[in-house]
Amino acid sequence: MVSRTFRTRAMAATVAVLALGLAACGSSGSGDSSTDAATGGGDSGDLINVGFSQVGAESGWRAANTKSIQDTLTKDNGFDLKFSDAQQKQENQIQAIRSYIAQGVDYIAFSPVVESGWDAVLEEAKQANIPVILTDRAVDSEDKSLYVTFIGSDFVEEGKRIGEWVNDNVATEPINVVELQGTTGSAPAIDRKQGFEDATKGNPNVKIIASQTGNFTRAEGKTVMEGFLQANPDIDLVYAHNDDMALGAIEAIEAAGKKPGTDIKIVSIDGVKDGMQALADGKINYIVECNPLLGPDLADIIKTLHSGGTVEPRIVTHDDAFDQAAAKEALPTRQY
Repeated sequence: MVSRTFRTRAMAATVAVLALGLAACGSSGSGDSSTDAATGGGDSGDLINVGFSQVGAESGWRAANTKSIQDTLTKDNGFDLKFSDAQQKQENQIQAIRSYIAQGVDYIAFSPVVESGWDAVLEEAKQANIPVILTDRAVDSEDKSLYVTFIGSDFVEEGKRIGEWVNDNVATEPINVVELQGTTGSAPAIDRKQGFEDATKGNPNVKIIASQTGNFTRAEGKTVMEGFLQANPDIDLVYAHNDDMALGAIEAIEAAGKKPGTDIKIVSIDGVKDGMQALADGKINYIVECNPLLGPDLADIIKTLHSGGTVEPRIVTHDDAFDQAAAKEALPTRQY
């Protein structure tokens, strides 16, 4: 696995292409740079046609990820982007991908709702000679030729980093842990759970007393946490698979008359502004970042491939980690 600096190792013939005006993910996007999967997009001239299927709009992280992609894959930057929102339904993504194949786009990129069930539609893209790029989330297909590369965070490592912090800072004595899992069957939910368990399995002080999906949303995180509090009066720590569920848990904890971050410790993954603010305020205790700003890297990958270059099959993004002091320092310039 390699870092986001992969572009420096791309073929020399692609350097000039990569240097051409990549838009920063914080720049303002053009309203006509994204269209629905069902629309054709008109005459794109020499633009690179890309079909992108997003998981949904379930969290602040996802909104930042979408904005980064739409702000970067613009006509001014050489792209004709066709964008679709799957609303967290795999069948919608499969329909969108088939629509992109029918339109004859140059590249397909998507963030899979779940890991399984993609082989058939990805085989259709392969037969149509349309390269597929996975962003943020992986698929569990054994046939790695069905996609060119997967760019995103190492979710197992994220869970491990959370578990190691818990070992060192909270679980020096016996603790009861409740876990707010992400969407069932999704790569981050599976991997973040595994990473945390791998890091804490040797610590007899860590006891997970309840684990349930909150589907990465604030509303469901609050609802699930309310159930946890009713069923388990002695909760010491909440492990949330993302910040939005952690923020929902904060609401439930406060409504129960307890103090989040003190009476019940909270650890989370993402690093969106609302989560970082809660960390700075002492309501969350530790956050491992999952960087959503994948637009510039996706553009680099596509331009490299389009000019005949090659990319690594797995590209791991760089993620930081934050305690309260680090969150306060980072917030003023936080992009998401």
